[in-house]
Amino acid sequence: MLSLNSVNWDPLLLTLKLAILTTILLLLVAIPVGYWLAYSKTKLKPFVTVLISMPLVLPPTVLGFYFLIAFSPNNAFGAWLDSVLGLRLVFSFSGLVIASMLYGLPFMVHPVLAGFKSLPPQYKEASKLMGRSRLDTLRQVLLPNMKPALLSGLVLTFAHTLGEFGVVLMIGGAIPEKTRVASIAIYEEVEKLNFGQAHLYSLVLFLISFVILFWVYTRGAKNWGGFGK
Repeated sequence: MLSLNSVNWDPLLLTLKLAILTTILLLLVAIPVGYWLAYSKTKLKPFVTVLISMPLVLPPTVLGFYFLIAFSPNNAFGAWLDSVLGLRLVFSFSGLVIASMLYGLPFMVHPVLAGFKSLPPQYKEASKLMGRSRLDTLRQVLLPNMKPALLSGLVLTFAHTLGEFGVVLMIGGAIPEKTRVASIAIYEEVEKLNFGQAHLYSLVLFLISFVILFWVYTRGAKNWGGFGK
């Protein structure tokens, strides 16, 4: 009979680390990207939107395969990253973060974009008349009025990263304490018919996800302006 004391916590802690880093970095990326998509008049917007949305329809293993090829030191781009920047992304935690960010783009960008589009244009116009810069308008006017959209992006990205499998397996493999995240650990335990250990990993991830969503739909809804309504 297995207990929580028998769980190897390394894959779970690594998963949380990956999810937190991916979520924070994607928020920093999604805000300017979402702002540009919402207010830019360029004809490139449909093309960029399609590229960002591709992870929603492509199998994760397809994206993981192309990430693996692109980041490989045997490829021109991967060799350049290795020789010039000193980055070896294949089978590394850094590679997992970058691949997770690329795969998670639509889960953060789309809610942020929807948040920008939901704001009345008068907000920007009034801020401009008051002499605020675009950056000040973004920080002081737009973002505070789209907190539910930001929270939605944060939750979706974090939860999605917790359950990633195909992408992280292709780009990171299953190196203990380095790239062996919880989803891969569950798969390996099932392959070994060690269902008890797989159940414990799954139960911990389930509880983490449940607690996060419970907070979002209770306290988060009050503090962030009615998320989920």
